[in-house]
Amino acid sequence: MEPFIRSDQYNFIRTQTQILINGHLSVNDKKVLHALKLITVEKVIQLFEDINDEQKQLLNPIVNVEDKTCAEEFLLQVEPYVIPFKNITEQRIKKLFPKAKKLKIPSLEDMDLKEMSYLGWNDIGSNKKYIVTELDQKLIGLQGTFKNINQKGICALCNGFEEVGLFVSESKGSGKGTFTKRGNYICQDSQKCNHNMTTLDKLHDFIERLTK
Repeated sequence: MEPFIRSDQYNFIRTQTQILINGHLSVNDKKVLHALKLITVEKVIQLFEDINDEQKQLLNPIVNVEDKTCAEEFLLQVEPYVIPFKNITEQRIKKLFPKAKKLKIPSLEDMDLKEMSYLGWNDIGSNKKYIVTELDQKLIGLQGTFKNINQKGICALCNGFEEVGLFVSESKGSGKGTFTKRGNYICQDSQKCNHNMTTLDKLHDFIERLTK
């Protein structure tokens, strides 16, 4: 069976295992637990538009998760079917940012591509943040200034409560020689952001709004 689970979908599945664990810790009513199991498996199956029977057989055992050990065993079975982030080279990344002459790219070899919905890194020297992701099957590069505010807030990408900063991107305006600045508060740590992401909706909305 080929990988069919995106990183954000895997994160969603992982959060559902925690909901089941919490349910078994706090609920004694078997009918309530049974309902919780049915709701959980339904949510997981509905993540996929064209899921087949073999894929369902992989995911249905989530109903058996009762504790941390069960969750870990289930997730170990699921993890091999996570689609890794597109394998890109430093040269390909540089082409996405042609105006960045001294682009400092993090080591791609040290990254787990299965844990990424996007590639993001901070260039402290230039106070910039770079984002690479895929939108409509096309690689997109987005850069902007990044100001850490040294406090926690809701990230516009993952909706998690993390240390955030103000990311501002500049694009050409409608008038000649004019520019439009757009931005929002996003995670300072892109790795944590990827770990928190359970849907791509906010990420895609963010990219589309800032690249118009």
